[in-house]
Order: sequence, then C-alpha cells, then structure tokens
Amino acid sequence: MSKFQNLKSFVLFALILIGAGIQGHRAHAAGTETLVVAGGCFWCVESDFESVPGVKSAVSGYTGGTTKNPSYKDVTRGGTGHYEAVEIKFDPGKVSRDQILNMFFRSVDPTDAGGQFCDRGDSYRTAVFFSNDAQKQAADRAKKEAEVALKRKVVTPVLPAKKFYKAEAYHQDYYKGTKIVLTRFGPKKQSSAYKRYREACGRDKRVKQLWGNAAPFVGH
Repeated sequence: MSKFQNLKSFVLFALILIGAGIQGHRAHAAGTETLVVAGGCFWCVESDFESVPGVKSAVSGYTGGTTKNPSYKDVTRGGTGHYEAVEIKFDPGKVSRDQILNMFFRSVDPTDAGGQFCDRGDSYRTAVFFSNDAQKQAADRAKKEAEVALKRKVVTPVLPAKKFYKAEAYHQDYYKGTKIVLTRFGPKKQSSAYKRYREACGRDKRVKQLWGNAAPFVGH
C-alpha cells in the first residue's frame, strides 16, 4: 500500500472517530432534560429531587422575575418578582417528565397561593416553568390531574421559563452540609438544622395531610 493510501486511510479513520465522538456527545445531550420548578424553600425541593433515581442534578436558584443577578436577600425582601426555584436535570430514559411533574405536585401544597408551609410571601409560591410546548402540555396535564386528585383548585401557575440564576454556594446541598450554623434551636450542624427547620415548618405534615400515601418524599 502506498504512503498516499496509508494517509488516506488514516484520515478516513480519524474522521470516523470524530464523527462518532460528535454523535456520542449529541446522544449524551439528548439524554438530559431540564425542568425548573418552584416549591417553597429550595433546600427542601433540592433534597427531594436529588433522591430520585434518574435525576442527575438539582440546583437551587432564582427565576421568574426581572432583577438581574439577584441575591438571596434581594429575593426574600420582595420586589424582584423571583421565586426560589430548583433546576432539575434528569435522564428521561430513567425517569420521565410526567413522573417528575407528578412528584412535584405531590411534594407541595399546590392550593396555597401565599407561599408554602411556614414560608410566606411571593418568593415562596409554587410554579412550574416550561421551556417548550411539550413541557407546557405535560405541566398542564399534571396540574389538572392534581386538581382531580385533590378535588380542589390548584393555584400553581405554569409559566414560560425565564433566566435561571444559581443561588449562592452556601444554599447548594444545604440539607447535607457539615458546617455549624446558628439557629433558633442553638448551634447545629447544617444537616441537623435543615431537618429541624423542615419539621418545624410543617412541610411533611401538610403534604401528608393533602396527599396521603401518594406523597413521594415525606420523611426526607
């Protein structure tokens, strides 16, 4: 075989490898979908969904408002229009969009328009943010199913997605942090403080009251 033929074979082989790599990257990207939901305290929503098989990540942040690069203080003070929200990335081959939305509605009180549990105010309201028609249809369907199941009006809005701003580092994975923080119960390890907060806020009690055995995360 001539040197030219060898070079030609090498180039062809290299192009095949590059093409396979591009296809692999596309396949990997196609294996991830993103949904953004607001369910009151983002520590709790993040904790809930990181426990779901097929969920790749759950990131706490802010969305739905008009203020650019908001801080936690900005959002909780009010006036930004932002919700405390969680960006959920999942593998639809392992857990479906419908399952994620079904679990979301059954992990909150979707009949409460003023916040969630002990957390009151606009930033603690529930919402589902859609990025395309398929997500909107799925969210509308899940909302209707929740209304039928509860026999009550569900006030959780289904809204067009806006820019998602990742929350400060200390909010990420708060539920499993090891730092000592000062709470109304005294100094506590972060993970212990989270558990005390969740219990005191009445989240699981209210969700269990509403959804009974259909509540997917009670006890987390």
